[in-house]
Amino acid sequence: MSLWGVRLVGLQLSLSCCWAFSCHNTLSSPDFSLPGDYLLAGMFPLHSAPLEARGRPTVTFCDRSNSFNGHGYHLFQAMRFSIEEINNSTVLLPNVTLGYELYDVCSESANMYATLSILSTLGRRSVEIQGGPAHFSPAMVAVIGPDITSHALTTAAVLSPFLVPLLLEQIRKVNFLLHKNTVTFNDDGSTLSNYDIIAWDWSGPNWTFRVIGSSSPFSMSLDINTTKIRWHGNANQVPTSVCSRDCPEGHQRVIIGFHHCCFECVPCEAGTFLNKSDPYRCRPCGKEEWAPERSETCFPRIVVFLTWHEPVSLVLLAANTLLLVVVAGTAGLFAWHLDTPVVRSAGGRLCFLMLGSLAGGTWGLYGFFGEPTLPTCLLCQGLFSLGFAIFLSCLTVRSFQLVFIFKFSARLPTFFRAWVQNHGAGLFVMISSTTQLLICLVWLAVWTPLPTREYKHFPQLVVLGCTEANSLGFMLAFTYNGLLSISAFACSYLGKDLPENYSEAKCVTFSLLLNFVSWIAFFTMATVYQGKYLPAVNALAMLSSLSGCFSGYFLPKCYVILCRPDLNSTEHFQASIQDYTRRCGST
Repeated sequence: MSLWGVRLVGLQLSLSCCWAFSCHNTLSSPDFSLPGDYLLAGMFPLHSAPLEARGRPTVTFCDRSNSFNGHGYHLFQAMRFSIEEINNSTVLLPNVTLGYELYDVCSESANMYATLSILSTLGRRSVEIQGGPAHFSPAMVAVIGPDITSHALTTAAVLSPFLVPLLLEQIRKVNFLLHKNTVTFNDDGSTLSNYDIIAWDWSGPNWTFRVIGSSSPFSMSLDINTTKIRWHGNANQVPTSVCSRDCPEGHQRVIIGFHHCCFECVPCEAGTFLNKSDPYRCRPCGKEEWAPERSETCFPRIVVFLTWHEPVSLVLLAANTLLLVVVAGTAGLFAWHLDTPVVRSAGGRLCFLMLGSLAGGTWGLYGFFGEPTLPTCLLCQGLFSLGFAIFLSCLTVRSFQLVFIFKFSARLPTFFRAWVQNHGAGLFVMISSTTQLLICLVWLAVWTPLPTREYKHFPQLVVLGCTEANSLGFMLAFTYNGLLSISAFACSYLGKDLPENYSEAKCVTFSLLLNFVSWIAFFTMATVYQGKYLPAVNALAMLSSLSGCFSGYFLPKCYVILCRPDLNSTEHFQASIQDYTRRCGST
């Protein structure tokens, strides 16, 4: 400590001594001191401090009436008894006599007086400091107390510079016999003793003690004889003493406060379970498992997909196969009547490309049934998108040619001649189909449709499917087919006033309207339902589009070929064209 610090401590102690020693005039009593080779100081509250409001520091006298403190008196007598037992022993400290000075610290002023008395020289009321507090040797070698926090802080602050200890180090080595009981101390200075567990027995106005058990410092358990305990209740029944009752099955314990015995019961959510080994946390089930609310175990999920033998699958498969057979039959019928006016007006050899594209689209529908695999996911949507695009391209160019021939060929002969000479119809179909083919290839390469396992929408199920319904590639292919549909409708609508045998606006409008409604219904369903029957809805939309286009374009022509051969003649078509010419001339 620096010289300035030494002077400051000296000044503080001088002022404190002046105040404390002048205000207190406590005479030593035989019960408060004992001479010896080494002196110990004890600071205990033998009296209680007055409960009164004070606006400034005051001196409180301890020997007031009705202020006796039983707890402090017990501590006081315990120290006297301990020192006397040590002095009477020939084993503990032989040839050494311990003495003590005991002080009543009933208040802050009494505590300061006792602290300064400990530092003062015996017989004098002053603290002499020479060279620094560390070189000061007070009469007391150790201090026990005080047991009040505010008093202990004051005492520690004053005594610490003088290196006076709150407990002797040697006490941890003490081991002696007291009234046939061994008294020892652990490293913390606490006693290691046997204890009896006592129950108070109240019978009317009198009471007695009864030993019901014991504990040993060398054992971690209590030895209690429960038969000796008298419980207050009927037939000496043990009362229930719990903070919270056990939770029902599937409820986790949420601790309230600091004690594990106080908790709330919260049910485990769906998808989690409660392991009995850990009642404080609901654990999540595995990805292939599920659990209802309030569950204590997980169950395996059921894997579902659109199988071949389900009723809805059988209906769709039968309808698709029937359409495929009808398309094949129509191709044969058109091949047999290839040179008739009806077939030539329908597009001639172009009709076989249209029928082939419809057949290719129907083959893609078979990929929706059974467990999804990579080949089926790649082909089911790709075949339909490409086949439907080819059909719409043919329908568009065929309608365009009819409108141009009847309405614009005379006005634009050069364009018409170039269109015919350069095979404009075939070139348009090839370019349009190739564009859709490239879109499908990019779709399958970049956004590859893969088999997936869906876990979110149905907690008990694993739904197998493909990923193409939400990919950008699928939307590009679908948008392109939508543009072709609008083009085909526009060209067909422009030819609504053509000769009756060539006007197909009503049939094409019906086909394309059915196509739009089918896909609107599919996308609406896909936003609200993600179960195993979603592929069936997709297949139904595709089947409706293919069936509508085939029915609107080819069925009327098949009807004329089979049921009205009189309309499938050159004379009838020429008469129809002449009637159209007269109407145009009159207008």
